[in-house]
Amino acid sequence: MINFRRSTAVLLGLLATTALTGPAQADEEPAPEPPRVELVLDVSGSMRAADIDGRTRIAVAQQAFNEVVDALPEETQLGIRVLGATYRGKDKKVGCQDTQQIVPVGPVDRSAAKAAVATLRPTGFTPVGLALRSAAQDLGTGATTRRIVLITDGEDTCAPPDPCEVARELAAQGTSLVVDTLGLAPDEKVRRQLLCIASATGGTYTAAQSAEELTDRIKQLVERAADTHTRAPTVVGGTSACDSAPLLAPGVYADREAFSEHRYYRVPIRPGQELRASVSMALDRAVNRDYGVLLRATAADGRELVRGADAGSGRADVLSAGLRWSATADDEDAAETEQSSAPVIEPTTVCLVVSNSFAPRPGTAATPGMPVELTIDVVAAAPAPDGPDLGRGWVLLGLLTIAGLITGLLAGLLTRWWVATWREN
Repeated sequence: MINFRRSTAVLLGLLATTALTGPAQADEEPAPEPPRVELVLDVSGSMRAADIDGRTRIAVAQQAFNEVVDALPEETQLGIRVLGATYRGKDKKVGCQDTQQIVPVGPVDRSAAKAAVATLRPTGFTPVGLALRSAAQDLGTGATTRRIVLITDGEDTCAPPDPCEVARELAAQGTSLVVDTLGLAPDEKVRRQLLCIASATGGTYTAAQSAEELTDRIKQLVERAADTHTRAPTVVGGTSACDSAPLLAPGVYADREAFSEHRYYRVPIRPGQELRASVSMALDRAVNRDYGVLLRATAADGRELVRGADAGSGRADVLSAGLRWSATADDEDAAETEQSSAPVIEPTTVCLVVSNSFAPRPGTAATPGMPVELTIDVVAAAPAPDGPDLGRGWVLLGLLTIAGLITGLLAGLLTRWWVATWREN
């Protein structure tokens, strides 16, 4: 009988070990995808202008591309697309379809990439919007962020599609696509268009006025693609009420919020845990100057627990706010639960409310909503430092009386000494 029990225990142990190790192997995360970047170069006729260090804009761009390709990190997959590079005619309808991928996105053959760029000659129109849409297709989809680096010296001459609208369209698809723009001409209209493209996708705009500036900036953006190569936020849809809001675990989430809207999300917090949450909203279109973003944590019945504080994001096109809240174990609900015989303490459901006071300028599209990124973390609550306890009731009154008597006595002695000294002098 004993041997039978031992055999049964060993068998159960082996089954338990198999059950535990089997899913662990099945749940192993796949190898992370490599960073993917596509450089989009304007090769339209205006790139013949020789106004950068006495050289043509295309010559400066070609030199920058060669240096970037030589310094490219091994793990980065790079593609190159051009616009306005082949059609020499005057037919705008044909010229505005002129965009080609000359180096496919993938591990780079450095010699082939530099040879492809070296043969480019300024030629045609400037279909920026079409090139951006095609570049997004080149990069494909996946779990990680992709980057497009657009280098141009002029505004789109082929709209529609308007490049700014294309950027918003790409951002609305939740493809985690970031477009960084580099302007080669000191033109205000070009600057506004490139700034709009970058802002819509969370990218950056830079004006490059020399070959060195252009090379350094492209290298920075390619390196940033590797540094910020993280898993894309999970797309989630907030609701207009707490009881129907999605239940979120710690992580990063992406959503869209209409002008002057309130969106709700739920997070379970156990006693002894602390909720840390932040929200960032991108200014991807023209809005009135009087605006703001608010993040609040409320109880399920609507009571406000804490209101978030504004947080600087380091970028002028993003507004952020953050908050912290602890579910302490000495709450009334927690105390009642501890006194009961139930072994598990039910978590408190906290509602996160994201609100904005944006208002569109005349002619600004109201849809899709503004891009929202919500970051949620739940950690062990940090105990607040204990402060000195002066007591309460009669004890506190006695302490205050003694302190008043001592203060009055010292003040009288100092005044008497000062008067005596003044008379002698």
